[in-house]
Amino acid sequence: MRRTLAVLFAASSFAAHAGDFFLRVDAADASGHIAQKYTFNGFGCTGQNLSPAMHWQGQPAATRSFAITVYDPDAPTGSGWWHWVVLNLPASINALPEGGALPAGGRGVHNDFGTTTWGGPCPPVGDKPHHYVFTVYALDVPQVEVPDNATAALAGFMLHGHVIGKAQQTLMYGR
Repeated sequence: MRRTLAVLFAASSFAAHAGDFFLRVDAADASGHIAQKYTFNGFGCTGQNLSPAMHWQGQPAATRSFAITVYDPDAPTGSGWWHWVVLNLPASINALPEGGALPAGGRGVHNDFGTTTWGGPCPPVGDKPHHYVFTVYALDVPQVEVPDNATAALAGFMLHGHVIGKAQQTLMYGR
C-alpha cells in the first residue's frame, strides 16, 4: 500500500508540472559538466565552439517569439560574461540544433566575445567550475527591435519588458 501511494504521488506530482515551461540543453558529458566540444576555441581553450542543441516546451499560449541567452555569472569581470544572445526566434519552433543554425528571422546580438554567434565556455584555469545559465524566454511580441551594434545588456533590457515566461537550465564547466 505504501509503495502504491508513493507511485501515485510521484505520478500526480509529474502531471501537475507537465504543462510547465521547461528547457533541456544537450551539452553534458559523462561527468555532468559541459562537454569539451561546446567550449571556446581560443584564450587557451581548444574546443570546437559548437552551440549545444536546445529543446523547450510548455511555453505560454500567448507566446509570439522566443529569445535565448547564455550567461556566466562567475566570470571574473565584475559583471559576468554573455556567451550567446539570440532574439526573434519564431513562436512556431521549440528547438535549436547543435551548431547554432538559426531559423529565418532569428538574430544574434553581440556577446562578450564581440561576436553575434555562440561563444563557448572558457573560464580561467584553476577557477572553480563556472555556472552557465541557459535561458529561453517566451515573449509577447514577434520581434524585439535593437540596433545592429546592440550589446547583450541592451538586448536584455529590451526583451525583459516582453517576457511572459522563461525556462532555465544551468550547466557547469571548469578547467
